[in-house]
Amino acid sequence: MKIAIISHTEHYTKKDGTVVGWGSTIKEINHLTEIVDKITHIAPLHSIKPPLSSLPYNSTSIEFVPLKPSGGKFLKKLSILYTAPYNLIKIHKAIKNADYVQFRAPTGMGIYVLPYLKFINSKKYWVKYAGNWKDEQMPLGNKVQKIWLQKCLPLKNKVTVNGNWQSEKKNVLPFNNPCLDENDRLLGKDSTKNKDLSNKINFCFVGALNNHKGVDKIINAFLKINNDLIGTIHFAGDGVLKEKYTSLANNIKYKVIFHGALPKNELTEIYRQSHFILLPSKSEGFPKVIGEAMNFGCIPIVSEVSCINQYITDKENGFLISPLSEQQIQTKIEEALLLTEKSFFEIINKNYDKASIFTYKYYNNQLLKKVFI
Repeated sequence: MKIAIISHTEHYTKKDGTVVGWGSTIKEINHLTEIVDKITHIAPLHSIKPPLSSLPYNSTSIEFVPLKPSGGKFLKKLSILYTAPYNLIKIHKAIKNADYVQFRAPTGMGIYVLPYLKFINSKKYWVKYAGNWKDEQMPLGNKVQKIWLQKCLPLKNKVTVNGNWQSEKKNVLPFNNPCLDENDRLLGKDSTKNKDLSNKINFCFVGALNNHKGVDKIINAFLKINNDLIGTIHFAGDGVLKEKYTSLANNIKYKVIFHGALPKNELTEIYRQSHFILLPSKSEGFPKVIGEAMNFGCIPIVSEVSCINQYITDKENGFLISPLSEQQIQTKIEEALLLTEKSFFEIINKNYDKASIFTYKYYNNQLLKKVFI
């Protein structure tokens, strides 16, 4: 079976000529080679230095077809329109021999790729919608793409979404966001077994450093907390506000480390050292970092948005921040610090078992059962 994937996944060229792309997506595609014979990934190629989280493809059965990058803020959004003719020609040629096409939404080029797939494309296709399917305040472009998928997607084609929304049509399928391989599961089992509560309690945040992800609220919450159990607060990720956050965090009485963007092995070590992960986002689909954290024994303290409460139950296997505010983040951190050792290990073992649904093996099996039919 041959598949083509159309996405907005950023790709870069290293100095040695190797093409690399955004790590989490590339890893997912690498694992797809376990169930398909050929993959053509059609995505934008950028001319900037690749971030440390980028990964190469691991199989010669994966072909990368570069598109012109587009989108951005303000007038840069117009680039979506003037790059469309070139990109559509590339897409049309690249999917010629595919048996199935996947489009990863929502993204700016969805405004022309979705109509193309419906009216011009003759291939079977499905849409992987990675955003918050139930966000009432989603950006206009995302809203248009969601309405298109609800109203214009033929029933024979599927859209896979984060969460189980029973009110949707039968071709809207709940799918878990994969992020774990067999080695992660082995390391996670060891990590949960060897968590140390005899010293200090460590927290981590993993993601883009911006206000949308709630980094400012995390810092302000810790400024108000006085608890000798707290050890180190790790921030793994990057963003233009990093220096501002670093300056604000200097006033926190606990040790705070801004690691920047990290490769997978170093990020795994952060999970292993941490006892809780904080993710107070304004909106999410289902972040892969929650599944990763559950696998490595970090209890989630997360905002109650999208489908997150379908996986995390407040005070049972994590802590839900609702309403989203600095005061609520502070309250949930303080509640987390009250967990007994017995309760802590009961939760992380329960979460480790639950994290099996976030494996690439599970995801691939679901594709075979529900999409490739």
